[in-house]
Amino acid sequence: MAIHLTPTEMARECGLERRDVIEKCMEMGVPIFQGRIDKTLFLASLEDLGSPAAREAQATA
Repeated sequence: MAIHLTPTEMARECGLERRDVIEKCMEMGVPIFQGRIDKTLFLASLEDLGSPAAREAQATA
């Protein structure tokens, strides 16, 4: 199981659009380093915002 995902892979995992993933990263201050996003940090940040997408993604993981 990969921890660092591209925005497209992250979108698939979370049930979001790629553009939304990038916007959320910018909004929450989650870094995109060399085109990859830390899945754990992204989902934890989403959960802090109370996003249902975070709960869904963690349930399927």
